[in-house]
Amino acid sequence: MRNVVVVGSQWGDEGKGKIVDWLSSEADVVVRFQGGHNAGHTLVIDGVTYKLRLLPSGIVRKNKISIIGNGVVVDPWAFLDEISEIKSKGVNVNNKNLVLSESANLILPYHREMDEIREDAAGKAKIGTTRRGIGPAYEDKVGRRSIRVMDLVSEKNLDHRLETVLTHHNAIRKGLGKKIFDKEKLKKDLLKIAPEILKYSQPVWKLLDDLKSKKKKILFEGAQGILLDVDHGTYPFVTSSNTVASAAATGTGCGVDTINYVLGITKAYTTRVGSGPFPTELTEETGELLGKRGNEFGTVTSRKRRCGWFDGVLVRQTIKISGINGIALTKLDVLDEFPEIKMCVAYELNGKKIDYLPSSFEDQLKVKPIYKRFEGWNQSTKGIKDFGKLPDNAKKYVTSLENFVETKISSISTSPEREDTILIESPF
Repeated sequence: MRNVVVVGSQWGDEGKGKIVDWLSSEADVVVRFQGGHNAGHTLVIDGVTYKLRLLPSGIVRKNKISIIGNGVVVDPWAFLDEISEIKSKGVNVNNKNLVLSESANLILPYHREMDEIREDAAGKAKIGTTRRGIGPAYEDKVGRRSIRVMDLVSEKNLDHRLETVLTHHNAIRKGLGKKIFDKEKLKKDLLKIAPEILKYSQPVWKLLDDLKSKKKKILFEGAQGILLDVDHGTYPFVTSSNTVASAAATGTGCGVDTINYVLGITKAYTTRVGSGPFPTELTEETGELLGKRGNEFGTVTSRKRRCGWFDGVLVRQTIKISGINGIALTKLDVLDEFPEIKMCVAYELNGKKIDYLPSSFEDQLKVKPIYKRFEGWNQSTKGIKDFGKLPDNAKKYVTSLENFVETKISSISTSPEREDTILIESPF
């Protein structure tokens, strides 16, 4: 029995939803450990498309427990809306198969507004957030003034907590010439939905400890990608939480010894949503073709993703940072019609060749990719489930990628459908 953490090895949007859903057939429990409803997973199951933002991917499967850990920030209204949405598609959701950590921090309306105010004021320097209040909510968490799920239990405590947090936010809002928030109205709105939120609430660390003692297989699901990690990503163009595998322990309250295998979801090319450095970005026709063939639009925002060739330097770097044991390679079929395919194997910075992405933002913008070229295979790989049946040039590309990033490829996805996967090694 192994417990598996799934993380994105690039800037997110690597296809984690399909892989987590595919793996959840082997797992008993699926856990989200960071992020919020700014990250989306698209699942296609028996012709039905599910677009999940906050709920773990295991929710669409029967007889699985889905858990939202303490490391996640939760918009309570978005949480309830998503439950209603997925119920309307025939999925059964109750407090037996969905658990919300009582320690999770809430995203409230003033967080969303602050996110919008900052992005609008930043102009060309904007981060490219989803404007859902994720960053401001994490700031309040670190500032020890946040409202948590457990605070909804007591009206007296909620009143006190709101007084504390609004003293901070209203001072800023007043300075910006914005209308101050009405504590009483917000308290009334929260108390109205509190019973619906609290029925899912439990101490997640305790539940996970119990599930571990029963030898249940646990799948930890990360949001975004390692290159958006607040410590290890392309700072300041990052998310507001730690997206590396070790965050699974902190974001759920389980020990690091709970993690037995780290699976890095890796797209066969590279994409990024929002602003920030992107060494292999293609801004001409080839980039447009990648986006069109890969249907590269954000699940949550529908924003067009920036596209480029596979950056082996970055993926090798994130593999080492996050302790990735194996790679699930996705969207190989998107490359089917390209006569030539490139892979970044080094950078040039100020006339020198380097083998990593530097931490300096200015240097990140200046690095130039050094490519290795591959002859395309010009035939369909869509739906192939056996590595031996891939075109020879596709096998050469995959093998070269595996050798360069120095990590075994455990599976290859050849379409959005869950069944269209070449399994080489199971993480479980």
